[in-house]
Amino acid sequence: MNKVVIVESPAKSKTIEKYLGSDYKVVSSKGHIRDLATSGKYGLGVDIDNNFEPKYIIIKGKNKDVKELKKLTDKADMVYLATDPDREGEAISWHLFDELNIPDSKYERVVFNEITKNVVKDAINNPRKIDMDLVHSQETRRILDRIIGFRLSKLMQSKTGGKSAGRVQSVALKIIVDREREIEAFNPEEYWTISANFGSFEASLEKYHGKNIEIKNEVEANDILDKLSNSFDIESVDETEKNKKSKEVFKTSTMQQALYNKHGFDSSKTMRIAQKLYEGIDLGDETVGLITYMRTDSVRLSPEFVKETFGFIKGKYGDEYVGSVKFGKQTENIQDAHEGIRPTSINRKPEDIKEYLTPDEYKVYKMIYYRALASLMADSKYLSTTINLDNNGYLFKANGSVMTFDGYLKVYSDYEDKEDVILPDVKSYKSKTIACDEINKEQHFTKAPARFTESSLIKELEALGIGRPSTYATIMQTIKARGYVTLVEKKFVPTKIGIETNDKLQEFFNSIINVEYTANMEKDLDEIAEDKKDSVKVLKDFYKGFEPLLDKAFNEMEKKQAEETGEDCPNCGSPLVIRNGRFGEFVACSNYPTCKYIKQEEREVKTVCKCPKCGSDIVEKRTRRGKIFYGCSNYPKCDFALWNKPIDRKCPECGSILTEKGKKIICSSCDYNE
Repeated sequence: MNKVVIVESPAKSKTIEKYLGSDYKVVSSKGHIRDLATSGKYGLGVDIDNNFEPKYIIIKGKNKDVKELKKLTDKADMVYLATDPDREGEAISWHLFDELNIPDSKYERVVFNEITKNVVKDAINNPRKIDMDLVHSQETRRILDRIIGFRLSKLMQSKTGGKSAGRVQSVALKIIVDREREIEAFNPEEYWTISANFGSFEASLEKYHGKNIEIKNEVEANDILDKLSNSFDIESVDETEKNKKSKEVFKTSTMQQALYNKHGFDSSKTMRIAQKLYEGIDLGDETVGLITYMRTDSVRLSPEFVKETFGFIKGKYGDEYVGSVKFGKQTENIQDAHEGIRPTSINRKPEDIKEYLTPDEYKVYKMIYYRALASLMADSKYLSTTINLDNNGYLFKANGSVMTFDGYLKVYSDYEDKEDVILPDVKSYKSKTIACDEINKEQHFTKAPARFTESSLIKELEALGIGRPSTYATIMQTIKARGYVTLVEKKFVPTKIGIETNDKLQEFFNSIINVEYTANMEKDLDEIAEDKKDSVKVLKDFYKGFEPLLDKAFNEMEKKQAEETGEDCPNCGSPLVIRNGRFGEFVACSNYPTCKYIKQEEREVKTVCKCPKCGSDIVEKRTRRGKIFYGCSNYPKCDFALWNKPIDRKCPECGSILTEKGKKIICSSCDYNE
């Protein structure tokens, strides 16, 4: 028989063809072949008045690919649609089936959760038909995003300096702007702490006559110090055996967060590398997928992998290290069709195949491998000790912990910081009184909420039920590419245009561009996928509320006037104004397009040192509020930036840039300071 298998990625096609043999021709669609047209009312490619009927066209540049696929499928006895195992992949399979006009009797849908010989062959032997509920869910998402994206973006472009708006990206921007306003409105409050130093350990003041104590100023601190002696009574020593459980296997969001926190990889980079590991790596004697599918919000593990891994742990580390299956806290709308992200074989250790991987591929695979292995290992155990000390009614506490069994940390200690804090055995002291070397007071101030990093923003979006595994990286990319945020010390800071765009959206669309509405829409899409809701009804309900808001905004939203600089155009005498362009603000003639004068930037910037990411100059810059920061002169192509002034010297511990903070020299990446 002449059998054709269509996958999404060219990289996968060669690997899979080797597994299936000469009876199969494996080809690639190279992703989507069709998308919504840009014709019709508002250029949406959707007939709003006819039950939101979509109009699809072949993507520009894909006609040749489609013709070649058509030739192959027409001649084939059987066509296997083997696109990715998620809603997007299901939709691609349906578009192939529909556009190539494949007879229902001549096609099968197969999914590969991993690209290994046994799994691929098993999938071919257990095919199904296209799941139209998944297709309708993806199609509804696409239509929603097209309507909101096209209509709101046009509004923003005509009324503000904003370039675009979107169903999820605008909510992500709102979260960032709201946090920035929390920071701006924050008033730090003074508080003091008191600690006693005993040479081998330190104890902190916590209570007075059994009640928690707060020290609000130095007067109160001094008053307490006056009542303390250097002699402390050992009131009690509490020892407790505690367990520390390993985390469950990675899902998309936790993988992105972990790779960002450990190696500084943004979500897009992590997903590119994970895609390569999933599709297949040449290991010399075989080409094989090293990890399971990397877009998932499940932490389920297959019984086969669990059994294999338990055997591996028992053989390598002993019975006492064998743990149990952990499923963690599942989200309400989890898509549990997939497993968590794990190695395709626990016997394929990272160290054994390091020579076949790039350094970044090795970092990603190693973390995925040891996270999956650790998730099935026994808890670590430690002895927690608390020494309670009394001084004239003031209770001081010293806390320590000593690991008694490493458990999963045997393999995962590189990714979790854990140091023993050893306290002296005061129970063996003859005297029940102990003298301290000194008692110290220290001033502190409460800190404002932290700005979001990519990692913490993804965590926040997931916790709020916004976005899905396939969308987190795109959300991060979009808000950066639109110029709505900038990264300073790897934290999101909203730009002037980002704040203005958010404020206008909230003024007119706060009932739709908000966390609750967006999360509920995600639930609706999930229920469409489960055949619990009708896609047309969901779209009608949305549009019924959206269109009046849009009409009101077009009629009532004031158009932002370009800000005049106070100078006149040297060519025509019209006022010069500040405009927003692809690469930020610039000064140009207000008489555009009649006069196309653009003022060349004349201000001098001080070069500080070279950018560690791209080698360009790091220069002194100012935020919209005039605060100085230091960023790459190659922005926006390079987004490296710091609040503290960098110096032209590298950290001796990690090699990152050193910066000045007050009288200290500190590292921009690690804890080094001098």
